[in-house]
Amino acid sequence: MKITKPRLALICGILCISIFPILVKLRLTPGLISAFYRMLFAVTLLLPYVLFSRSFKIPTLKFTLLAALCGILFASDVAVWNIAIQESSATQASLLTNLSPVWVGIGSFFFLKTKPAVNFWIGTLFALLGMITLVGFDFFIELNFNQAFLFAVLSGILYSIYLLISKNVLSQVDVLSFMTISLTASSIYLGILCLSLDQPFTGFSDTGWFVLLLQAVICQLCAWLSISYATQHMRATRVSLSLLSQAVITSVLAWMFLEEKITLQMVFGGIILLFGIRITFYDKTISLKRLFSKS
Repeated sequence: MKITKPRLALICGILCISIFPILVKLRLTPGLISAFYRMLFAVTLLLPYVLFSRSFKIPTLKFTLLAALCGILFASDVAVWNIAIQESSATQASLLTNLSPVWVGIGSFFFLKTKPAVNFWIGTLFALLGMITLVGFDFFIELNFNQAFLFAVLSGILYSIYLLISKNVLSQVDVLSFMTISLTASSIYLGILCLSLDQPFTGFSDTGWFVLLLQAVICQLCAWLSISYATQHMRATRVSLSLLSQAVITSVLAWMFLEEKITLQMVFGGIILLFGIRITFYDKTISLKRLFSKS
């Protein structure tokens, strides 16, 4: 598989967002306020650059509103995901929110001109099987539909909608302008939400403020500039399924820093998951009928 610039950007983006659940799980700040400062700090750092470099280009009203909608969707995704992470394990929350490829595939089938290829559905099945194996079959059998579970799944649905809309917007708007508009909308939306819910805006430790800044620089700016660039040049379905690999990296980091256990079953599940992602990058359509008809 040739490593092109979009694919390299996607890899960098995945590595950057993989540390996010670990930072949130530290619980140095409330989940909702953490999402707010992640967006606010990111747009505060990005805005001077795009203005002084004249990189910001105002799109048409339609795409400006769509970019702002993307910001609200993404902010909602991060907010509910933060809560899910803090109320469950980093690994579990990462896996459940990464069911987004299923929603993206279904959304692409109904709403986009480019339909998911056969390889996408085959790869999705393998990836989901890997996810179930990684978490453990007992978890799904005994699953309690608590708030953490529902929020993690809701996060995946919100992200899939965001990805489908952003794919359309990024076909007409450059990445920096898109990020500036969406982050501004995210900050305003989350700021109003935090005020209405009486969230604390101050009173955090120095470490807490540092983690908030780290989230903004690494997990937001570096990660999503890279992923937005990849989304602009790759299929939305392929990007969303590739993001499943974040769960594997997060699991390793959670084992290293949060003492969450990693078993042989989880390792095996991770291998299946990555194999499923690899199938979606296979250019020739896989035909099971042709495969089994060969002697």
